[in-house]
Amino acid sequence: MALTVIEHNPFPAEKPDELSTPPPVVITPCDPWPRPYFLKNGLRRVAPYHFTYNTYCKERWRGREILDIFASEFRDRPVEYYKEAIETGKVTIDGKLIPSVHTQVKNGQMISHTLHRHEPPVTAQSIGVVHEDNDIIVINKPAGVPVHPAGRYNYNSVVEIMRAERAYAFQPLPCNRLDRLTSGVMFIAKHAKAADAMTEQIKGRTIKKEYVARVMGEFPEDDVVCEQPILQISPKLGLNRVRANGKEARTVFKRLAYYPPRPEVRSDEDKAAEAPEEKHAMKDDGMAWKRKEGYSIVRCMPLTGRTHQLRVHLQFLGHPITNDPIYCNQRVFGPNLARGDDVADNDEDIMTRLGRMGKEDVAEAVAYHDEMVDEYNKRKAEKQTGEVCEICDTPLYSDPGAHELGIYLHAKKYACEEGRWSYETPLPQWALPPPGMDGPVEATKETDPLAVDLSKLSLTASEGEKTAESLPQLISTPA
Repeated sequence: MALTVIEHNPFPAEKPDELSTPPPVVITPCDPWPRPYFLKNGLRRVAPYHFTYNTYCKERWRGREILDIFASEFRDRPVEYYKEAIETGKVTIDGKLIPSVHTQVKNGQMISHTLHRHEPPVTAQSIGVVHEDNDIIVINKPAGVPVHPAGRYNYNSVVEIMRAERAYAFQPLPCNRLDRLTSGVMFIAKHAKAADAMTEQIKGRTIKKEYVARVMGEFPEDDVVCEQPILQISPKLGLNRVRANGKEARTVFKRLAYYPPRPEVRSDEDKAAEAPEEKHAMKDDGMAWKRKEGYSIVRCMPLTGRTHQLRVHLQFLGHPITNDPIYCNQRVFGPNLARGDDVADNDEDIMTRLGRMGKEDVAEAVAYHDEMVDEYNKRKAEKQTGEVCEICDTPLYSDPGAHELGIYLHAKKYACEEGRWSYETPLPQWALPPPGMDGPVEATKETDPLAVDLSKLSLTASEGEKTAESLPQLISTPA
C-alpha cells in the first residue's frame, strides 16, 4: 500500500515583521591616500579636501538645540556658518535633514557634518625617533603638531603623519599626551596590548617626568614647589586657572640657568637725566612684566597631570613661559599677567579677550621684545586675512609665524621609577646658551629635578623649601 505524503502545516509561518532600514550615516566623500601633503616655506601643508565628521550625541548635548551645540562647542567657524549648514543639509542627524536649528538632540543620535576642510600648516620638522622595538616607538614630537586629529587639524597630526610615513594600515596608539604647542618625549604603541601596559604605568604614577621651559625673568635658584589647584575655566578656549576649587596639582621647579639681557649702552648723561621721581613712578605703574629682564631655563617635574599644569603654575609664580600665547599674553591677562591671581572675578573678561585672539587680534605673548622675535614675525602671525575660500566661503587664515609653531616647553625625559627604562632627548635649541654667553648644555645631577629626593620635599613649607604660599618672599621685585 502506497503512502502519499501531504504537506500540511497547521501553524503557517507568520510573515516576519519588516524592520525599518537603519538610518543612513553620512560618510566621508573621500579618504585620500597618499595624504595630500606638500611642503612649502618650512611648513607641512594639506591641500583642502571634503570631509565628514560623525559623532554620537554626547551626554552634555542631550536635550540641547542643535545650533546651540555647534555655536558653543566649536570655535573655528561663526554661528552664521553653522546655521546655514544646518538649514542646507551639511549638518544632519541620523543621516536625515534637520527640520529646524532649534531641533533638540537625543541620546544615541548620530550627528554628521560635511564640510570643505582647511587645515592649518604645521612645522615641516620630522618626527624624531628616540627608541623603537616591537611594541613601542618613543618619539621626539615637534612643537606645534597636535597628537590626535582635533579641531582644525586632521592629517596634520602626529597620528596621521606617522601613518603616512609607514603604512595606511598602521594604527599608532599614543600612550601619553602633550599639548599641541609642546615638544618632546611621547610613547606610541604599535598594538593595543603595549598601549594598555604603558598607559597603565603612566596612570599609576610610576613614571618620573621631566620638562624644560624658558620663562620670563630671573627664576629663584632654590627648589620651588607649587601646590596650587587648577580649574578648567573654558574647554572651548583651552583656558585653565589657579582656583581654590580646582583639582589638586603639584609641580617641582628648579632653575638650570639664567641669562640676563645684553647690557644696554647708556651714556652718563642719559642716566643723570632720569629724575628720581620717574624711577619711583616706574616701580608703581603696574607694568612689572616689562622690567623682567632676561630669561631663565627651568627644569619642571610635574607630580600630577593636570591640563596646562606647568604653564599655569609658572604664570601664577610670576614667571610665565616667554612665548606662551595664552598665559604670557598681556592683552588677555593685563600688565602683571595674573601673577598670584586665584580669584574668579575677571574670568569672563579674560575669556572675551582670549576669544578675540587669532580673529581680530594677533595672539602675541609679551616676550615679543625678545631679540629672536622681531616685528616681521609679529606681522606674520596667523589671523584671518579677510579672504574666503571660493568653494565653501570659509574665512582664510594667514600662515602662522615661526613664533606661533610652538612654545618654549619641552618634555625632555621620561623614566621608570624602578629603573627599568629611561628615555630622553637633548636640550632644545632655545634652551642652549645664547651666542656669546656661557651656560649648561645638558642637565647634571645637581640641576636635574629627577635627582631630587622627593622624600625631602614633603611639599610643605619648611627649611630649604619654598611653596606658592611664600611668593612674596620667594620672588623678588625686578629692579
